[in-house]
This record gives sequence, structure tokens and C-alpha cells, in this order.
Amino acid sequence: MTFDELKEKAHALPLKPGVYIMQDAKNTVIYVGKAKALKNRVSQYFQDSASHTEKTRAMVSQIDHFDVIVADSEFEALVLENSLIKRHQPRYNILLKDDKGYPYIRLSGEEYPRFSLANRAAEDGARYFGPYASRHATQAIVDALRSALRLPSCGKRFPRDIGKERPCLNFHMGKCDGYCRSLQMKEQHEEAIAQAVSLLEGRFKEVKADLTAEMERAAEELRFERAAELRDRIQAIELLGMRQKVVAGSLADTDVTGFFRGTAKSCFVVLHYMEGELAAKDMDLLETPMEEDEEEVLSSLVREYYVGRSRLPRQILLPCELPDQVPLTRMLSEQVGRRVELVTPQRGAKMDLIRLANQNAAEEVARATTREERQNKLLEALARMLGMEEPPRRMESYDISNTGASDIVASMVVYVDGRPLKRDYRRFKLKDMEGPDDYASMEQVLTRRFRRYLDGDEKFVEKPDLLLIDGGLEHVRVARRVLEAMALDIPAFGMVKDDRHRTRALVHPDGREIGIQAVPAVFSLIGQIQEETHRFAIEYHRQLQAGHVKGSVLDKIPGVGEKRRAQLLKHFKSVKAIRQASLEELERAVPQSTAQAVYQYFHRGETENQDQAERKEE
Repeated sequence: MTFDELKEKAHALPLKPGVYIMQDAKNTVIYVGKAKALKNRVSQYFQDSASHTEKTRAMVSQIDHFDVIVADSEFEALVLENSLIKRHQPRYNILLKDDKGYPYIRLSGEEYPRFSLANRAAEDGARYFGPYASRHATQAIVDALRSALRLPSCGKRFPRDIGKERPCLNFHMGKCDGYCRSLQMKEQHEEAIAQAVSLLEGRFKEVKADLTAEMERAAEELRFERAAELRDRIQAIELLGMRQKVVAGSLADTDVTGFFRGTAKSCFVVLHYMEGELAAKDMDLLETPMEEDEEEVLSSLVREYYVGRSRLPRQILLPCELPDQVPLTRMLSEQVGRRVELVTPQRGAKMDLIRLANQNAAEEVARATTREERQNKLLEALARMLGMEEPPRRMESYDISNTGASDIVASMVVYVDGRPLKRDYRRFKLKDMEGPDDYASMEQVLTRRFRRYLDGDEKFVEKPDLLLIDGGLEHVRVARRVLEAMALDIPAFGMVKDDRHRTRALVHPDGREIGIQAVPAVFSLIGQIQEETHRFAIEYHRQLQAGHVKGSVLDKIPGVGEKRRAQLLKHFKSVKAIRQASLEELERAVPQSTAQAVYQYFHRGETENQDQAERKEE
């Protein structure tokens, strides 16, 4: 279907709740969404793309046709949407990993049983313990069991591999009893497994009492090495017991969710609390979603994480209100047959828990994302927003600063790969200006900059991929006019500010405004560039004004222009030092002719007095 046909079909939809299914030319489902009113929601996709996020524009460009399913209520639409997402795994929906259910510890039924993690209990002859709060914490329990009871963690299978090879490093480090050495150790292995089962069932006192008695017997029989070994095992089991107590609850009392949206990666965190204490942490890193707002993102993540589970906490704390919080509460409550509360705290201890979860998410993203990945994703996002085929590697930004007809200056700030490249910054002093005129000033600056580029000037040899002009529509139209006159194809956008002087949007020369606040990383980058460009222009302007005050006397000396004045002030630091310098000292700072002119200017009174004295002597 053409874009106009899709738009017409969307306008013909009913104002009823339901689900819409977007498909590409190969009939692949690329997005599933729900709506309170299908006509209003679906029509938004086929309006002016300037108001869309980058994700929406990318998705809409792939739509070949779409279907809808009308539902009786928003709740039914939510249930149906979740079912279709699970079935089709659409590319543009948020999708978490499949193994995010509450895990179990599995003890196999083989001759030499082994512990492992499982997503669900199955009737396969194995024994299952749990479920536990999170996969990460459950794996820690299994590792602690193996360590405390010195059970094997290698890939060998018994009795098949007994006696075939020498014991591995774990045996020599005292982390395993080396059951691969002999068939005679089967009874010892069975005893260790029985102790592990007792521990998982919560019978810590019994296991500790048995080991304590054995340790005391070994000490009485002067088997001190064995007694020390048992002492260490008891200490490990005590630590395991503390961890098991925290994690082994069949369900948590409260889950606290957190979310952080990074440039390249984002993270969804769930902190599980039981009886007021932190039991475990679960998290999922994902490619940064590009939904319109955080509420939509979090709604999708919460549904992906919780829907379909047989055990849920009694309360789930959320960082923000969800648009479908009421039907989602009903769905989760019906799922487990009791009330599940979704709460958005505003202050107090619960709000502190939300901050902790968000902080955890931010830290996970920082660890998982390199600077290069963040910058690449950021520039890719900017390129998509501006309709550029490639990310802008080199960006140049321009601003004008003046306080009247004199000292009108401009700054050129350069960012390469999203970072400032200060050695390429340039400053311009405007020439032949009758008064302040931002448009004429911008035209002169850009003309001078790109004329030097075309002439092969080594200071301007790099061609930018993107121009950012500090100003509005007319400023960027001046830039386009200059570029067209020089036959240069470089995208140019104006940086439009809000009432608080922050860049709120980019404007195309044809008048289209592109909002940047929907993508915080892009918003931050453009704001940083605008501030840096303004700072650099103001700094140069102030330097010139200060130079005029200090060097006003120098301006009166024939042959001393702006460049020589700057050289003198840089070398001697003040006009007073220049006045007191000898001719030889001046010649070390500027050419001989200039030095002679400066020296004569400041010492002409002395020269006249000397001439008069010489005439009197004659």
C-alpha cells in the first residue's frame, strides 16, 4: 500500500479499543500496539513525520500494510497485545530475554547428581528447589553450595570419567574433593549431596550440628587437618545460610523497578525485597528503545518482565505512572489470583528505593557501554533525526558577538565524533561593518571560511559534515545561500532557543523544526555545542575589548597593527613593560622596523633632549 492509502485506511478505523499489527512487504510483523481509540492512535503514524521520534520514523518507513483487531475494552486490548508480542517477537517492540522467569535449582536424577539452574520445574525425574527471586542470585546459591561442600563444578561425568585423567586445578586448590579419582568416593559424594539438599530445604541447624560433631571428633583424634577443613566448611555453610534466607522466598514482598536510558544501551532493573530487606537484584541490558516517552517504555518493560509468571510480588514500585496502569494491575492480579499493586511513590522511603533502582540501572549501562559506542549511537540518532544518510563525523558551529559597530566577532567551534576539537576552533573579526547586523556578519564569516577551504588553506582544509548556526530560520537561510553560491553540499541547521536560552530544536532552511528533546542524549549534545560556541565568541569579544584598553597607546604608533600589537602584549604582558624595553629587547619580539618605530615613539622626548644638549656643547 502507498503512504496515502495507509493514511486513508487509518482514518477509516473505528473509535474503539483494539490492537493494530504493522507488517512489512514480506508480511513480517514489525510492530504490535494497543489503543483506546484505534482511529486516533493509528492515524498518528501517518501524520507529519517531523513530530515523530527516530524509532517511529524508521518503523513507519517499513510499513507495507497493517491489520487491526477490535476489542471490547482497553483491558482486553492489553491482554491481546501482550499475547501477539510474545508470539511474533516484533522488531520494533521492546523485547527482553526469554529466560527472565523466576528460576529454580535443579538436582539431576543421575547416579552422581549435579546442580544446575532451570527456568521452570519439569517432570523429568530431577528434583527442583525454588522458585528464587533472580537468576543471578540463584546462580550464586549454587556456586556457594559447591564451594561449601566441595562438590565438582567441572564438565566431567561420573562414573564415566573416574580415573581417566588427573584431578583438575579445583582439587589442588581445595575447592573440590576430587571425586574423579576413585569409585570408592561415591558414598562421600552422596553424603555431600544429602547435606546440600538439607541446606536448600532450610535445615541449616541440622547440617551445622552434624559437621560440628564431626569436627570435634577429628580434633579429639588429633586429626587437626580434617578438623580445620570441617571448620572452614561450617563457616561457608553459615554464610550460605544467610544468603539462602534472603533469597529463597517463594515470592518477594515488594519489587522496585528502575530504568536508565543511555545513548547506546539502556537498562531495566528490578530489586526484590523480602520482609523489608533487599533479597536480590535482576537486570536486563537492551538496545536503547526509541519510544516517545519513558512511560511507554516502562509499560512495555514491566509487561515483558511480569506477564506470564506464576509467582509475583504483592507490590511493584514504579518510577513513573504508566498509561495503562489500571488494566495492567488487573491483568497481573488475575494472573496470580490475588491483588498485585502497582505503586508510583512521590516521596519518602519508597521514593528512595526508586532512586536506588535507577542508580543501579545507570551504573550497569556505564559498565556495559564504551565511550565509542555511546558516541556512535548518539551520532547515528542525530543523523536519523536530520535525515542524513551518514552520521556527521565533523560538525562546525557558528555564533556572532558584538556590542556595537566595533569589535564584531564570530566564533567557529568544531566537534569531531561528538567531542570538541579545540585545535580546530577559529575566530573571526568582522571587517567593513557599518553597524551590528547578524545576518550580514554570518554571511561574511561563512564566505571567508569556505573561500579559504576552496583555496586550500591548511587551517581550513577540513570540510564539515554538518553546520549548526546559533540563531533561527533567517540565520540558517543565510548559511544555505552562502553554500549554494559556492556549490557546496553541506547540511545546515539553525539552533532554536527557548525562553531560558536553551536549544530546544533544530530548524531546516525550509522552515521545518526538528524537536530534539525526545532524545535526551541528542538534546544534551546540541545544547553543549551551542553553549561552547557562544562561550568562545564572548571570550574573543572580551579579549579584544581588553586589548583596546591596554593597547590604546600602541594603536597610535605608525606600523603597529593588530597583529604586531598582539605580539608585543604577548611578549611583554603590559604597555608599561613595552615602554621600558630596550631596542634590542623589542627586536626580539617584533621585526626590526616595528621595534624601531615603537622605541622611537616612547623615547622621542629623550632623543629631543639629547639633541638639544649636543647643540649647546657645539
